[in-house]
Amino acid sequence: MTLRVAIVADRVGWEERELIRRAPDLGLRIDWINDESLCLGEPGTSSIEGYDALLVRSRSYTRGGLLATLAESSGVPVLNSATAIHACENKLVLRALLRAAGVPVPEFRLALSRKDFTRALDDLGLPVVLKPVYGGMGKRVTLVRDADLAQSVYDYVEDLGHAFEQACLVEPYLGGGSVRCLVVGREIVAAAEFESAGADWRSNAALGNQSRALTHDPEVQKLVDGVVDQLGDGIYGVDLFRTPTGHLVNEVNHAPAWRGVAAVTGADIPAAIARHLQEIFA
Repeated sequence: MTLRVAIVADRVGWEERELIRRAPDLGLRIDWINDESLCLGEPGTSSIEGYDALLVRSRSYTRGGLLATLAESSGVPVLNSATAIHACENKLVLRALLRAAGVPVPEFRLALSRKDFTRALDDLGLPVVLKPVYGGMGKRVTLVRDADLAQSVYDYVEDLGHAFEQACLVEPYLGGGSVRCLVVGREIVAAAEFESAGADWRSNAALGNQSRALTHDPEVQKLVDGVVDQLGDGIYGVDLFRTPTGHLVNEVNHAPAWRGVAAVTGADIPAAIARHLQEIFA
């Protein structure tokens, strides 16, 4: 049986092209649907019906979560779930969810004002990382090393026009290394360590920094299991910080890029995704 799947996304990137290219050999028929053209509403009025499953890969968490919510309400199976996407959308909500479940996350302070930011600097000490509650791919994540510069950095936050843009987390700087786990279902299909390189201190995989494959680590698997227990089986990019006392879950991406981690590990990620889709939707 050929499973008919729609990739719902704002654009076709490398990952989407690979899935579409490999689909016939993997027992899938995959179409791309631009997430700006759906106009979802009442059941029976949209182009998503008739698909066996939707694979939501909108880069916008807000857009992806809203589309997943309406698709599920129409009875169309969705991966990842609307609940998972909405949890990943907000770094504070995700961290609160994981922390309550006993999954270790970095220490942080929520900064909604300059007073909050100043208090966070006093509590945590320098250097700190200032990051938006909403956002991804390392954008607007700022390393603050110098007390003289800190308040000037916050000037830019105050100038942002909307309250949701001004909501930030302040956390200790834990170094320039991170671990990216590409999870399909509950399985870590590929894992790599990324190190910052050159002038950019961030180790985000999307920035193309130095990397190496990570061998199986029971501690990392336990953390990923804890994340999936809260979000449900799905396709996630789970980012961890490595610390002297163990790993911490930094972020979870609902529509992860995997070109970097696939290149360094050699993992066949499209095949793993196809197997998972067929297991749960066929």
